[in-house]
This record gives sequence, C-alpha cells and structure tokens, in this order.
Amino acid sequence: MNERSPAEPPSEPPAELPAELPAEPPAEPPAEPPAQRLSPGRHGLSREEVLASQRGRMLAAMIDVTAEKGYGATSVADVLKRAGVSRLTFYQNFSCKEECFAAAYDLVAEAVLSKLLPGIAASGTAASGTAASGTAGAGTDSPGPAGSGTSQTAMDSVVAAVGAYLEALADEPAVAKVFLVEAYAAGPQLLARRSAVQKSVVQVVADLLSAKTPAQQLACEAMVGAIVSLATNRVADGDFDALRSLHAPLSELIRGLAVHI
Repeated sequence: MNERSPAEPPSEPPAELPAELPAEPPAEPPAEPPAQRLSPGRHGLSREEVLASQRGRMLAAMIDVTAEKGYGATSVADVLKRAGVSRLTFYQNFSCKEECFAAAYDLVAEAVLSKLLPGIAASGTAASGTAASGTAGAGTDSPGPAGSGTSQTAMDSVVAAVGAYLEALADEPAVAKVFLVEAYAAGPQLLARRSAVQKSVVQVVADLLSAKTPAQQLACEAMVGAIVSLATNRVADGDFDALRSLHAPLSELIRGLAVHI
C-alpha cells in the first residue's frame, strides 16, 4: 500500500504592492539665524535692513498701527500681529507699549531730521568759509533782508530746509502722524522728547543765522514754532498735500522774521 506524502500547504499569493508609495516626509527648512538687534543711534541702514530685524519690524509696526488707530487705541497685540513676532519677543525688547513707542518716535525723528539738518549744516559751513575767505568769496553771499545781519546764503539755506522738511512729511504720512500728532498722546516723557528735538532744531537755525541776543534767538524759536504748528495742523487734518503748499507762505514768513535777527 503506497503511503501518500502529506499535502504541502498551498503557497500564499505574493502581497500586492500599494498603488502609490508613501511620500517621504518633507525636509525641515534650515533654521533661520537669530535676528540681530539694531544698535541705538545713527545706524545708516536702509528701510529693508531695518525691517529685517525683529526689533525693526516691531518699531515699523508701532509706527504704522499708531498712525492708523491712534496711540491710545493701539495695543501690544496690534504690534505683535503686524510685526509677526511673539509676545515673548516683544518683552525681550521693550518693557511696555510706551517704551516701544518712544523708540519708534526716536526712529522717525531721526528720519525727519536726516532730511532737514544736513542741508542747513552744509550751507552753514559754506557761509562760514565764504566769510573767512574775504575777497575770494566776494559777491557770492549778499546781505539778507534789510535791517538784518543775516546773509542771503544762510536765509536761502533755511528756506530750502523747510521745503525738505515739508516734503519728508508729505511723503511719509505715517511718520508725520507719529512725529507731530500722536506724540502728544503718549505722556509727559514723550512730550519732553519732542520738545528736545524742536529745541535742537531751533539751536541749529540760530547758529546758522548768527542769532546771539535773546531777542534774536526768540525770533528763531518763533520761526521754528510757526513751521511746526502749521505742519501739525495739516497732518492732524489728514491733508498731506497741503503740506507742500505751505512752503511759499512760510518762506515769506521766514524772511520777514529775519529782519529781527
């Protein structure tokens, strides 16, 4: 009797491959280098370079949001959202909203003065050089308004600087609102900052126009005060085009006040 060998188990069919292989997980992007803070003072960086830092983005956000909503209605959360940074990052840079706004104000003041003061300083140096050279500069620096000791070169320099100031404000409405309007809402310390900036401009103008006596320096203060006041009113009204139209009447005002210098 023949013995049958045990039946071999049927072989299993080969497993079917899935129609699509699972995709490999995407590679993680390289970590960004830590943002570097800008050192205080004149850094000479472009707007793009300022915005490349987290601190710079927060200052720009404070300027933009404050110009839109007003200082009182602006919150730290608004700044975080606009700048795209965390609350921790904010408080690593600033102790409070007021400190952030003060730093933003310093930034806009520097931006405005950078358009205003170099021309005055350059013209003042040129006028001094003309006076020191005697006959070499004769005929190039005529007397200013009758009855004043102010040279025409110095007066033209102030008039040109006012034009540059008004253009800078008209070109950057957010900067103009923070610099001239919202500073009033930010408390006494910020007002003291604003006053110090204005006094520095008065002193530069007084030096350029050779204002020595108290009456002459008062005339320079009145000149700068009138310019700032008229510009502030236009900015508060949102009429930025009217800023440029102030140049002609302010030029006449400046030349009229120069009689007292």
